[in-house]
Amino acid sequence: MLKTTVLHPVHREAGAKLVEFGGWEMPLHYGSQIEEHHAVRRSAGMFDVSHMRAVEVLGADAQAFLRAALANDVAKLRDPGRALYSCMLNERGGVVDDLIVYFLGDGTYRIVVNAGTADKDVGWLARLAAGRAVSLVERTDLAMIAVQGPEARSCAGQAFPGLQAVAETLRPFSAAFHRDWLVARTGYTGEDGFEIMLPGPLATLAWAALARAGVRPCGLGARDTLRLEAGMNLYGQDMDEDTSPLEAGLAWTIDLKSPRDFVGRAALEGASPTLALRGLVLRDPGVLRSHQRVRAAQGDGLTTSGTFSPTLGRSIALARVPAAVESGDTVAVEIRGKWLTALVAPYPFVRHGQSRVDAYLK
Repeated sequence: MLKTTVLHPVHREAGAKLVEFGGWEMPLHYGSQIEEHHAVRRSAGMFDVSHMRAVEVLGADAQAFLRAALANDVAKLRDPGRALYSCMLNERGGVVDDLIVYFLGDGTYRIVVNAGTADKDVGWLARLAAGRAVSLVERTDLAMIAVQGPEARSCAGQAFPGLQAVAETLRPFSAAFHRDWLVARTGYTGEDGFEIMLPGPLATLAWAALARAGVRPCGLGARDTLRLEAGMNLYGQDMDEDTSPLEAGLAWTIDLKSPRDFVGRAALEGASPTLALRGLVLRDPGVLRSHQRVRAAQGDGLTTSGTFSPTLGRSIALARVPAAVESGDTVAVEIRGKWLTALVAPYPFVRHGQSRVDAYLK
């Protein structure tokens, strides 16, 4: 039986198309996926992300534990409220999951992991925590709403007047408590906005208040096209336990400068991957999807994620190809038995609602 979030009755009443995702029944769209996509790029949209798992890491050894468990270094989080994106690796250097960790102060951290891997992640962390003065608390009592778009701050302030000061002053990748809500200036769309973690019983009222303030409900479909335009990885497609973050465009999340040891470090040190993640923009008519073969002069590869970009009006993809492939190169992609032409371009493909690949398409 599929799990549902506390907002599930709201989605059903709104006529959302519901689909299975990571063991949950979630809204794909509320009528027009493209209109929802444009709402986030041009104004503000909101997503129910309560299926993701918040886990608090508490105790005297919390920092030391996370420094050993994560590839990025939580010691960078010196001030309460600061956040960090990181991969969690296995001993082979493969990605167990990607996550955001928030430092809440006094030996307290909160991490948010992906829905489909949550049970695996908590089990993995529990094994790593054995024998340490640290405890893991799964916050299944919380709901999460992501409010994203250039007007997200003004809309959030209108919906919740008491939140106005937080909305106006919070820095990117920072979080602050507003009563018992944790409001984080983070997201998965490439736009400004917030991810709000609040008590589950308040979620329906909060969703309604945001809707009255002009924030459009959006589903998983728009979330996927937005994150791909922003060049953000999706776990299980662009990386997994058999993929090194060095092959997934995530080298920037790996801290090898400090002398600390962490799970997977030995596998990454001195590694020289032959594959790399690159962006593709299709020149010919067609739609790029995942698991399509790519041919380049330097060798063969495979698309990991692909979609039609509503902002660009073209099809885009991420592809794992030989590391020697560079932006500006031309490759061929097999789509329904035909080899179509695509251009290698840097990602993010879109930033602040504007194309970043036009120069490559001339």
